[in-house]
Amino acid sequence: MNDVLEKGLMPLSVEEVKKHLDNDAIIVDTRPSSEFTVGFIPESIFIGLEGRFAEWAGSILPFDKDIILVSEPGKEKEAVTRLARVGFSRFVGFLNGGIEAWKAADQELDMIVDVEADELAMDIPFDENLVVVDVRRETEYADGHVKDAVNLPLNDMIDPANMAQFQEDQNIYVHCAGGYRSVIAASLLKRQGIHNIRNILGGWAKIKEQEKIQTDKEKSVLN
Repeated sequence: MNDVLEKGLMPLSVEEVKKHLDNDAIIVDTRPSSEFTVGFIPESIFIGLEGRFAEWAGSILPFDKDIILVSEPGKEKEAVTRLARVGFSRFVGFLNGGIEAWKAADQELDMIVDVEADELAMDIPFDENLVVVDVRRETEYADGHVKDAVNLPLNDMIDPANMAQFQEDQNIYVHCAGGYRSVIAASLLKRQGIHNIRNILGGWAKIKEQEKIQTDKEKSVLN
């Protein structure tokens, strides 16, 4: 564990991070989702420390890639330790100074648009290219979902074939139960070159409060 910690806690400059990215390293951004969506290094994978971090890291991240961390200052050791406990060891370090260092170096940032559930309610009747992507488990989806929503559970999104169903002209609204998994999903969609994405704040918990949004249940649940 000490060797892994030593590698994971190696501070990297912006230029060093860029060199590692050129060599096929991946960025894992562990900041809170509200901070991630407003600005992140392009192609970063979001897995926030505030959620079921280790579980989703083990399901989503490749074990055969070098990992660079972008964390809140002071949270790097926690991130490395929790990742190491589920088998990750290929750390090359963390971005010294965090996302602020990247901004200060005038580097490119990407973002994900956050919207409230009432905006989805307003858009559904008027946008023929709108697609709701529900990344909850199949059992959660069966118990209630937006009518005609696509159910693509988060752990199935690591297969590029499952992403191929989405088109550039679609306006994709992503949600989960409460808003954590959907940001992970949005970051994975971004990595696949799908950029017209909106993340629904509060997820299904907020969507089902909207009387104007038609919902459905699977027949097996209704009976």
